[in-house]
Amino acid sequence: MNLAAMTNPIRLAERLKSEAHELGFAQLGIAPAVTPSGFHKLLEWLANGYAGEMQWIERRVDAYGHPEGVMKGTRSVLVAAMNYHDGTAPSGTRVARYASGTADYHDLLKPRLQQLANRIRSEIPGARTRVVIDTAPLLERDFARLAGIGWFGKNTMLISRSLGSWFFLGAVLTDAELDYDQSTNNSFCGTCTRCLDACPTQAFPEPGVLDARRCISYLTIEQRKEPVPHEFRSGIGDWLFGCDICQEVCPWNRFAPSDTLPEFRQTPAMQNIDCCELMTLSEQAFSDRFEGTPLSRSGRAGLLRNAAIVLGNQGDPAAIPTLKACLNDEEFLIREAAAWALEKLSRE
Repeated sequence: MNLAAMTNPIRLAERLKSEAHELGFAQLGIAPAVTPSGFHKLLEWLANGYAGEMQWIERRVDAYGHPEGVMKGTRSVLVAAMNYHDGTAPSGTRVARYASGTADYHDLLKPRLQQLANRIRSEIPGARTRVVIDTAPLLERDFARLAGIGWFGKNTMLISRSLGSWFFLGAVLTDAELDYDQSTNNSFCGTCTRCLDACPTQAFPEPGVLDARRCISYLTIEQRKEPVPHEFRSGIGDWLFGCDICQEVCPWNRFAPSDTLPEFRQTPAMQNIDCCELMTLSEQAFSDRFEGTPLSRSGRAGLLRNAAIVLGNQGDPAAIPTLKACLNDEEFLIREAAAWALEKLSRE
């Protein structure tokens, strides 16, 4: 039975898109629930070991093969894009833009996506929905492309002609059949390779393929329980948490809008992080400062490990007393990174 039979699907799609804009989303697209074209590429990516220690991807790999792996009976996937670019120029110790505001994006997107889901259920009685924000086995980028939001860049990011790539993606799955958007079948990157050329750790073995094990975002966020391999530490540069280099050099981001939610705007506290001061934080002080923000994901040991590497790369001898004090920290990750930074500073 077609649950949307009594509702005009085109008008419903228009109402959903209008409500999405009112909720702060820059774009909403609707795609059919199909096996995403990127599923077989995901299998190849995993086989090549490019996922690093992100073992949860392989544990749930079969579910990525179709939205049914997330919600039985799914027929439509609504994908919403929310801009987080605020137009400010970065400086000093770097934190990825998406994490430079005052809140975790999951907490801001989820209730807004839930309102879209509520709209579907109110318009189509009996319809089922599920909200997804990058925690379920759904290839959001694939469905965003199918929904006409953008194309895959050579840096693997989804790029929109009107938004660039500075946006979050969230999805609503439903068992209702809706009016689908035209997919984006073309790439508009042309011969440009700026993102590939700019990566300091050479994380792209080929265009459109990311080796996460070499990616600064992975190294500073996901690999938070192990030391960063020595060959990548200098390449991390000033990046304390995440990395935006391949997005910053993308020509399409020259057109990125700067209107975003207040919670996503970069704060002075995130723009002017003092790594020496970070190295003095206790577990409680770390929790008090970063709880509820994306930086909490690294944990104290992971973030202070990163801070020590940044201090080593910045080459300021004023950091030496702080780093020496960290040689007695209870966390091996911090002690090891502090020792590396001290050795690097001694050579400069």
